[in-house]
Amino acid sequence: MTLHFKPDESYRAPYSFSNSREQIERYPFLFLSDHFTYSTNLEPHVEGPGIFEHLLDVDEHYLGEMAERRLLMAADPDQHYVSLPHSIPAQWEFMELIMESYARDYPEHFALERSGSTWTWTNRPLGITDSFTFGDMRTLGSEPLKYIGMQGQGDWILLEERDANLFWIAGLATSRAGYSLRFNVGMNFKEYHGPVPLAHESGVFERAMKFLVRLKPGHPFRRTNWNMTVNPRHNISVEATPEWANDWSLVTSENAGRLVHLRMEIQPIFRLPRTNAIAFPVRTYFASLEEIATNPAWARRLHRVVKTCPQEIVDYKGFTRFQQQVVDWLAPFDDGR
Repeated sequence: MTLHFKPDESYRAPYSFSNSREQIERYPFLFLSDHFTYSTNLEPHVEGPGIFEHLLDVDEHYLGEMAERRLLMAADPDQHYVSLPHSIPAQWEFMELIMESYARDYPEHFALERSGSTWTWTNRPLGITDSFTFGDMRTLGSEPLKYIGMQGQGDWILLEERDANLFWIAGLATSRAGYSLRFNVGMNFKEYHGPVPLAHESGVFERAMKFLVRLKPGHPFRRTNWNMTVNPRHNISVEATPEWANDWSLVTSENAGRLVHLRMEIQPIFRLPRTNAIAFPVRTYFASLEEIATNPAWARRLHRVVKTCPQEIVDYKGFTRFQQQVVDWLAPFDDGR
C-alpha cells in the first residue's frame, strides 16, 4: 500500500477527522458475531491484509495523531507519560523494536542506521534526524519510550513479569478510554483489570495472564478491544472527564451517524528477548457510524451488537447515555437477515 498522510486533521473542535475510502476498506471491523461476548480473543500477530500488512501499522492519520499527541503532552505531560526508574533497559529495547519495524516496513518515511552503539534515526514526516548512543539517555535527551512514543501512532505500554504476574512499569498513552495511566502504573494484571465487569467471573483474565507469562520472544500475539465515543476524541481518560462528558448529551437519533465513532483497538503483544519485558502497543482506529454504514454488513452487525450488549458492558464502556440513539440510527441498516 502506498502511504499518503493527510496534512490537516484535527481531533478536537472544530473536528476535521475523516477516513478516506481506502482507509475505511482497511478499517479493523472485527466483530465476529451479532452478540458481544467478553473473551481473551488472542491470536498470533502474523502479517495479513489491511492493517496487518506490517508488524506495526502506520496509516494516513499519522501527522494528525502526532500533532494531537504533542498538544496533549504539552498541556499535561505527567498525565500521559509515566515510568518507573527500573524500566529504562526495557524502554531501550522497546524503542529498538519500534524503530526497526518502522524503518523496515516504511523505508520511504523512516530510516535507522547503526554503527556499533552509535545510531542515527530519521523520521521524514516529522523532520527529525537524531544521532545518539544506544543505551545512553544523555545523548538521546529523553527517556527512550517517551522519545519514540512521540513519533509512533498508538499508545505504548511496558509490562514486567514478577512472581508469575504482570506489572505496568511504563507507558505513553494519549488515547486512553476511561482509565488513568498514573493510577495504573505499578499495578499488577488483576488490579488494573479490576473494573471490568463479567470477565472475572468467567475466568477470562486469569487465562489471559497465564498465557501471557508463557509468551516467547519472536512469537507475538494480538487481541482486540472496542468502545464508542462522541466525536473522534483521543483522550477520554478519567482525568479528562470534564472535557468530554458533556458531549454525550449532544447525541440524537438523527445525528448519531455523524457524531458517534466506533473506536476499535488492535493490541499486539511482544516478549522482548533481552529484558523479558512485555511490550504492549495499543492502536486506536476511529470510524463514524456513517463511515461504518458504507458497508451494509458492518452496519447490520454493529446494530445487533450494540442493541444486545449486556448492560454491565454498556455502562463500563461508557455509552449508556447514547446507546439507544445509536441503535435507532443503525436500525434501518438491519434487514433482519
